[in-house]
Amino acid sequence: MLEVAFWCLLLLGVYPYAIYPVLASGVGRLRRRVVHSDDAYLPFVTVITAAYNEIRHMESTIRNKLAQDYPAERLEIIVISDASDDGTDAVVQRLAAAHPNVILLRNEPRQGKTAALNMAVPRARGEIVVFADANSIYRPDTIRKLVRNFADPEVGYVTGKMLYANPDGSLVGDGCSAFMRHENALRVAETALGSVVGVDGGVDALRKTLYRHMNADQLPDFVQPLDVVAQGYRVVHEPLAVLTEETLTTQSSEYRMRVRVALRALWALWDRRVLLNPFRSGIFAWQLWSHKLLRYMSFAPLAAAMVLNWQLLQHGPIYVLGAVGQVLFALFVLFAWVGPSALGRFALSRYCMYFALLNFASAVAFVRFVRGQKQVLWQPRTG
Repeated sequence: MLEVAFWCLLLLGVYPYAIYPVLASGVGRLRRRVVHSDDAYLPFVTVITAAYNEIRHMESTIRNKLAQDYPAERLEIIVISDASDDGTDAVVQRLAAAHPNVILLRNEPRQGKTAALNMAVPRARGEIVVFADANSIYRPDTIRKLVRNFADPEVGYVTGKMLYANPDGSLVGDGCSAFMRHENALRVAETALGSVVGVDGGVDALRKTLYRHMNADQLPDFVQPLDVVAQGYRVVHEPLAVLTEETLTTQSSEYRMRVRVALRALWALWDRRVLLNPFRSGIFAWQLWSHKLLRYMSFAPLAAAMVLNWQLLQHGPIYVLGAVGQVLFALFVLFAWVGPSALGRFALSRYCMYFALLNFASAVAFVRFVRGQKQVLWQPRTG
């Protein structure tokens, strides 16, 4: 009985990371829903960036959007300052004086990114709204590649491809980059299924008419795509719409970000739990269970399987091998965290460390979710 429980728990724990991507890719090849994009489709676009004390990035990100290969007369840039007090507003005002399509809005008092978007989107003139973070640097054709997909009337939301730059070679940065490569590949498969489950937030576009007002504690990068699916439209991935951001460079900063994202995602799943019903949303319910809920909860079956493994050592060499694997995993994590740099930079060390960080952050987020805790405000991401 213990052996059956062990294998069930182990499979449940690894399913969202290893089994689901294979299944999604296979089903996607059979299903293969095509996006009918058109490079000649050039609607009016509003780029919205919510910012709190982002003076370090603000000028470069605005100039990056102004330099897009997109007709300037069909492009509007709105920066909504969430009660910034570091000079962010002055930078935007200076650029707005030289570029009439740059607009500054101010949210006072500070209420967080979601409330800022609720304020800014109704004021946007664009048929398509592009969401960009303050530190998001687009390739010159990113906006054009994003919006061409809206030529397909079934498409309501488009997410681009996040590429993390890791200029200082930090271990957590390497793990984060590997994680995003896995996510981008999965999004290609999910687009073929019909709709993508997870998006990036910094390189996304939405039909303005599909935007729905959100509570301040809700995660816009997750809730808005779910609302688009609930309205009968597709959420798709555009791999040629590329965003580059620097990775976080310390375990503590990455951990805090992962806890925040997981906590807000759990609340989003709770708020939109009707979409977990396969009789309501069909194959998308399977995707949502697999890609999000079971992944955020995988720490539980994995931890239980680890404990059972030690109780099964007398039941065969496979369990001894499993125990040895646990010890090696712990050593790799330890080496990456505090060990000699030569061992810490070994590929297995940094990937094991990042996997452990992800699951520990999910566990902490789940405990906070059960306690009813929510997070609305946070400090700007640091690279």
